[in-house]
Amino acid sequence: MPSFIGSIDQGTTSSRFLIFDSKGNLVTYHQVEFPQYYPNPGWIEHDPTDLLETVYKCIEEALKKFVKMGNAITDIKAIGITNQRETTLVWDKQTGKPLYNAIVWCDVRTHDLVHELTAKSELGVNALKEVCGLPISTYFSAVKLKWLLDNVPAVKEAHEKETILMGNVDTWLIYNLTGGIDGGMFLTDVTNASRTMLMDIKKLQWSEQSLKFFGIKKCALPQIYSSSEKYGDIKITDLAGIPIAGVLGDQQSALVGQKCFRRGEAKNTYGTGCFMLFNTGTDPVISKSGLLTTVGYKFGKEDTVYALEGSIAVAGSAIKWVRDNLCIINETHEINNLAASVKDTGGVYFVTAFSGLFAPYWRDDARGCIVGITQYTNKSHIARATLEAACFQTRAILDAMNNDSGHPLTSLKVDGGMTNSDICMQIQADILRINVDRPAMKETTALGAAMAAGLAVGIWKSLSELDEVNSKDRTTFFPKMSEEESEQKYKAWQKAVERSLDWVV
Repeated sequence: MPSFIGSIDQGTTSSRFLIFDSKGNLVTYHQVEFPQYYPNPGWIEHDPTDLLETVYKCIEEALKKFVKMGNAITDIKAIGITNQRETTLVWDKQTGKPLYNAIVWCDVRTHDLVHELTAKSELGVNALKEVCGLPISTYFSAVKLKWLLDNVPAVKEAHEKETILMGNVDTWLIYNLTGGIDGGMFLTDVTNASRTMLMDIKKLQWSEQSLKFFGIKKCALPQIYSSSEKYGDIKITDLAGIPIAGVLGDQQSALVGQKCFRRGEAKNTYGTGCFMLFNTGTDPVISKSGLLTTVGYKFGKEDTVYALEGSIAVAGSAIKWVRDNLCIINETHEINNLAASVKDTGGVYFVTAFSGLFAPYWRDDARGCIVGITQYTNKSHIARATLEAACFQTRAILDAMNNDSGHPLTSLKVDGGMTNSDICMQIQADILRINVDRPAMKETTALGAAMAAGLAVGIWKSLSELDEVNSKDRTTFFPKMSEEESEQKYKAWQKAVERSLDWVV
């Protein structure tokens, strides 16, 4: 009998449910977008109910397609979950209802709180870095939880009464899929927990030091599990009775989906944001170059694999901004034709610091700017500069990774929506001066969660059995620009970054 794996991919702008076969081929999927809420400048929220309902809808529609293809739902042996990380939810354990909207990972309402917290320690933003691998930033969950406790009376009250449940999107989905208030499982995996600032990166347990620092009770937090094991069966939807067996934060899931299982391998995902992960093996490496130390994955009882990560807040979302706010394109894919219609940006640089700058800069006072505009500039130059922005920021992260690792990368595996653009990937190869390797099947984030689930239930017995998964028809982009021109453009980009700083007092 054929065996299939389902993968729930809950992202920043849409939810999806994908079904893969035992060879890692994508069989079918369904995707639904959901609203973004912007109550104040810099604030970004999701309705937790929207996240659930869109996931349920995707499951329903994808299963209809799957059955029409002649398959049976019982052929699906396990479910993997991958999710937008850091996005923070709070709900009541007695009612199962949210106490506030989800605060999204790129929300910057905690700007002032970050500065208050950094003033508490002589180490400033690195007060907890040796414990959790992360700097104090608007990015991570603990700071968002602290804001909720300080500013939302219902959250504070539930925390004091110990009736609150706190978690990221993976925890919210698992809790509801496994029964909610009727016995729903309250858990997270090590990769998602490593993005909260609350987990000891070496012990893989909630850190008493971090909990005390942020004023959060341990009883409010989920139990931490590995990324690949049978957690429990789904109790609702047509997937009822099928086990959830893999959980990975989206970027770690892409690391697995790209099969970066060897130390020194790296991938870059171009989605709403842009995220590069570099496998550092079984020892956590604390960066000296502005990168994040994170858990890469942990399969069952096997050793934990760590990674260095460089995070860019804005990548694909800049293209949506060009579409929805500047209105110079009607569909996101149109940016490629505009960008290809000019040979360069005409000296224009677009620093897409809508939510400040993440790695390796860590400047929450930065804001977006377009510099170098002349009367010659037109919408095509802006379009090309938008694609270049993610590529230049990736270069900054690559330089930091090479510095920390001591072993310069010679090739970069890529995935995510922006990699559909040949021109963007060629620009990336030119700016990095290394080969850019793109798979034919680009759904590597969802595939990673499916791999974790498949390994847990025995569809694959070992990592070596994954060697042939998604390995055919890859495309490699080779650098074509001279090193001199590439360096000149990057230096100009660095000047543009300087112009984006010190906008928030």
